[in-house]
Amino acid sequence: MLKIDCLVSAENHLGEGPIWDDQLQALFWVDGTGNRVGKPAIWKMDYASGKIDNWYLDKDIGAMAIRKNGQAVLALSDGFYFFNFDDGSLELIEKVDSDNTRIRLNDGKTDRRGRFIAGGMDDKEELDICSLWQLDSDLTVKRLEENIICCNGPCWSPDDSVFYCADTFKDTFSAYSYDIETGLISSKREFASSKNEQGLYDGATVDSEGCLWTAMVIGGDLIRYNPDGSIDRKIGMPVKNITSLCFGGPNLDEIFVTSMARVVHPAAHDHFAADARPQFSAGSLYRISGLGIKGIPEHRFAG
Repeated sequence: MLKIDCLVSAENHLGEGPIWDDQLQALFWVDGTGNRVGKPAIWKMDYASGKIDNWYLDKDIGAMAIRKNGQAVLALSDGFYFFNFDDGSLELIEKVDSDNTRIRLNDGKTDRRGRFIAGGMDDKEELDICSLWQLDSDLTVKRLEENIICCNGPCWSPDDSVFYCADTFKDTFSAYSYDIETGLISSKREFASSKNEQGLYDGATVDSEGCLWTAMVIGGDLIRYNPDGSIDRKIGMPVKNITSLCFGGPNLDEIFVTSMARVVHPAAHDHFAADARPQFSAGSLYRISGLGIKGIPEHRFAG
């Protein structure tokens, strides 16, 4: 039987980017704009004990991935960095679009060759001035796509042949042909549209059956799409501003869902205008169990 629990009352300003690490049996996630209100930016929950650790940063954070050495690689507002959990130190890899303060790196994920893919967003959520970037294991940075307002939900089909990525404020989830050997994308096409849905596309993942799951921020539903882009099911969450999700747990059969407590937005649009005050438990981490569906293990960054 499907069950939804509020797992951690984290009060995240902008909870995002959950990743399950099989080796550590731990869940990591980020608070994208937590630094703006004095909150921790990186969160970790040990599955067996429930112990919570967190770390502060002085920059916005879009996404993270665990490295093969157990440390982390981060997509921060102005570029890619290594992060050391032991002392909280950052090491710059390369800055991207740092000359434009409206642009910050947003959602990201690692492919099954260990490349870290992260896309940018216009902080005012208005102009398509951002790009999709690839950080390879040799630390070279490559631009894969341009003309993005807000990149969200990068993920891959189980056979690595399809790369999915949403542009949230264009109401579109795109699919690309993906070359796992080179990490290049091609043949962009529309996979799904949110124009007739409640909410907008945010974070996403793909399950072991090849179906894509996405969190509908503002709307509060998780949507599961079949590989052909048709909707298989929707799950309503306790809060409307859900932001991302991942499969995890010892059997990879639980879904962890992040959310945001932030109600003030710098955007030019009015999507969030109705959020005059925080929702009860907004900013918490949720867990869904009893689905009978499994995810795919996340790979560590190879660099």
